[in-house]
Amino acid sequence: MSVIAAPPSVLRPRFRISRVFLHGFLISMVLVWLFPLFWAVYSSLRPISDTIQNGYLSWPSGGLSFVNYQNFWTQADLPYYYLNTLVIAVPAVVLTLLLASMVAFACTQFSWRFNLTTLMVFTAGNLLPPQVIIVPLFRIYLNTPLPMLGSIDIGRFSFPLLTDNTLLYDQYLGVMLIHVVFQTGFATFVLSNYMKTISKEITESAIVDGAHVLRIWWNIVLPLCRPALAAMATLLFTFIYNDFLWALLLMKTGDRRPITSAQTSASTKGRITVRAYGPSSRRCPPSLSAPATSCSSRSGVRPGPRSRSASRPCRHSSSRSSARSRCRSSLSDCRWQCAIHSRAIAA
Repeated sequence: MSVIAAPPSVLRPRFRISRVFLHGFLISMVLVWLFPLFWAVYSSLRPISDTIQNGYLSWPSGGLSFVNYQNFWTQADLPYYYLNTLVIAVPAVVLTLLLASMVAFACTQFSWRFNLTTLMVFTAGNLLPPQVIIVPLFRIYLNTPLPMLGSIDIGRFSFPLLTDNTLLYDQYLGVMLIHVVFQTGFATFVLSNYMKTISKEITESAIVDGAHVLRIWWNIVLPLCRPALAAMATLLFTFIYNDFLWALLLMKTGDRRPITSAQTSASTKGRITVRAYGPSSRRCPPSLSAPATSCSSRSGVRPGPRSRSASRPCRHSSSRSSARSRCRSSLSDCRWQCAIHSRAIAA
């Protein structure tokens, strides 16, 4: 007698309201996150004249095109600034990896008295804010003499071997060094953790065979650290490429800056106009002189020497005394701000 087994029941997924709301929330968050990116790409593919004429919420009359990208690539001279970026980033990455791998190798493969202290010092360097050393670092760069050893000239591009103004300031080398200093601590921390996984018996066996320490580091340890070196090279290049502060601070010549800060120098070529008040030739930025200018335009007082502006009455339609007090207070505030500004420049 044969027994016929019943077909297994097919389990149907239950319909859950909570899961529907969860998926709807996740999809909406993805759309909110991607919308600014798509909107930026869409705005870059339409002419600015069409945007001004028809507004942002409109389809361009001439369609989408890559004209803006072509003009930006050619008129802004981006290939030259990308070359500046490579000249700064590639040597800085290589030098950082060499120094960090040496420190990590010495602290992890050998037992000596201050290996843990040295590793902690390099690791603690990551906690130092860069803004803390801006002023002393700027003074060091302005007072560090270097010999002039010539330069490598390739067309418009000129790369000084050390310096072309006998200083560390406004040089490719200066920006490289500051990146090496700030990135070595992080690279040492990562590479030391990776080298701890390498057995010390390998190093001891190489020493027994008569290998030198540098030979062990170069021929044995570094080949074993290729994955970590590749990951660190990618991270370091990204960090140095995205840097904006140091190139803007330590480079005066706009043609030598990397791509991230070169566009800023192109937008600030126009100098800030200043307005003089009085025979002492104190100059005041427009943001500081705006209250005095607006007050003088209302009351009829023209900018000039202090005695002239103080002696000439303010002809305000409503109240002469209030207009005169506003003018004097605005001019005095401007002179006070200018004195602080001049002292800061002198310092």
